[in-house]
Amino acid sequence: MGIEIVRRNALQALRPPPHVPLAQWIESTVYIPASASALPGRMELWPFQRGWCEAIEDPEIERLTILKGARIGYTQWLSATIASFVANSPAPIIALQGTADDARDFSVELESMFEASPALRGLLSDDADDSGRSTMLARRFSGGSLKFLAAKSPRNLRRHTTRFLAMDEIDGYEITQEGDPIKLAEMRTMTFRDRKILAGSTPIFDYGPITRLYSESDQRIYECLCPSCGEFAEIKWEAIQWPEAKPELAHWVCPRNGCIVEERFKPEMVANGHWRATAPEIKGHAGFAVNCLISPHFNARWGKLAAEFLQAKRSPETLQPFVNTILGQPWKTEGQDLDEHELFQRREAFSLEALPPEVLWLTVGVDCQDDRLEAVILGHGETELFALGHEVFWGPIDGEAVWADLDSLLRQTWQHPSGGTIRIDAACIDSGDGGHTEIVHAFTRPRFGRRVVSIKGVAGFSRPFLQRSGTKGQMLWLAGVDALKSQLFNRLARAQGLRFSEVLQAIFFEQLASERRMIRYTRGRPEARFERVKGRRAETLDATCYAWAARQLIGQKVEARQAEVSSAAAPKKVAGLIKSRWLSGG
Repeated sequence: MGIEIVRRNALQALRPPPHVPLAQWIESTVYIPASASALPGRMELWPFQRGWCEAIEDPEIERLTILKGARIGYTQWLSATIASFVANSPAPIIALQGTADDARDFSVELESMFEASPALRGLLSDDADDSGRSTMLARRFSGGSLKFLAAKSPRNLRRHTTRFLAMDEIDGYEITQEGDPIKLAEMRTMTFRDRKILAGSTPIFDYGPITRLYSESDQRIYECLCPSCGEFAEIKWEAIQWPEAKPELAHWVCPRNGCIVEERFKPEMVANGHWRATAPEIKGHAGFAVNCLISPHFNARWGKLAAEFLQAKRSPETLQPFVNTILGQPWKTEGQDLDEHELFQRREAFSLEALPPEVLWLTVGVDCQDDRLEAVILGHGETELFALGHEVFWGPIDGEAVWADLDSLLRQTWQHPSGGTIRIDAACIDSGDGGHTEIVHAFTRPRFGRRVVSIKGVAGFSRPFLQRSGTKGQMLWLAGVDALKSQLFNRLARAQGLRFSEVLQAIFFEQLASERRMIRYTRGRPEARFERVKGRRAETLDATCYAWAARQLIGQKVEARQAEVSSAAAPKKVAGLIKSRWLSGG
């Protein structure tokens, strides 16, 4: 009898574990740590996340693309899915992040989830392997490995193969000299017949990789059940409406029959929803588009999002993050060519001598040429920009006259319509071209206390408008010219957020429209870039961008500035000028 029990137990041990659907396994096994959520504890999937689980389990589906907004639980779902592979389908796994810092952060988050989940604790072993030992970015476990890699260092991909490739926030990946990191990573899966390639990202621009991959998929949308008419429909932003000045009363208008559905019905609608493929002829590539309008998060209430929209729509650079992160939609890059004549027609009856009351600060951007300095004076309101003037100071750049003229401009004051006095608050002077660096530094160094700084333009659409250079001992600032031009073009294309003074001449607009935003293919991947229109000069375009960047040097709050420009008191005395040896001829 004892032999039979031993035999039965031995055979039972050889039997493979019963198949548990991924969604069920996650909800029964995974715990969210307190460090990752305001509601720690056993993970509960949202209805639309179950469709992702079903797709990743489907043997006929090789690729998954998730085009997403924020606040939809993607990172936690991704961590739980990787945990499932570690526990149930051990194999080589690569988690690809944009940068090394992102990879380290994700490694820590995933480790916290394993530690918080009793059934997962200890699965990521620290035992030594052939190459040495497990590390934060390279973990070993029974039957497989988990590598946290950075797309910014694609050469690290050469040494690895993977069955499950999980790529996160791919619209932030940068093409390097070795090519597109997405393609390089996908090549690491070629030896696995049952490979899975997951790409998820919040979109940025309409030419980005997540938008392209979604367009190559079966393009699934999540449709909710209208509680009034019983029809299924996707919840889109244009169907969210509210009474004038009452965003808290936002509701959904069913596009099928015009039913008005209040926020309190959203959980029921989402729970009864389903995914529908709009391109069912595509096989093997499941694509999901999901926005925050169906998120059950408290901060994703329709009334809350409506209030955020009213704030965001005031300028394109605040509207774009709303479109990207809340609506999960790419920012459209229309208006690539600017019409100088149409821009000229937008001039309005204001100037430095007759300032609009909305102007709170003045900044100057200066473009340096061998025989002149070109300065653009920009007014800044709470959200709007005002092109107020364009000055050209003629003379050799290594002479004193042009710099004396510029200094005179930077010291001028004007009467504000609110009763106070206003002056130039900050200035950015380009020092990056034509061998003018030391000359510009000699001018800006003694005026640093007046927020007059030397800048150098740097490429990259993800660059900050302005940041301090890390070069030790240099008072140099880096201006993200691509990012500045991109936001400037957005405002110009939408005729919103940038207004022009009547004193500006035709040459200002000719130079402002001197570049076009183009999409070029680099190593097979589309990239945006700005290209000069043949025969055009770009001084006012560059100087306008520099003047906008100078706003970053001013930390004053809007309320404080409004009170200041309303005061009839004399302006604060400018700090004494420390003359440089160069200016004094020493």
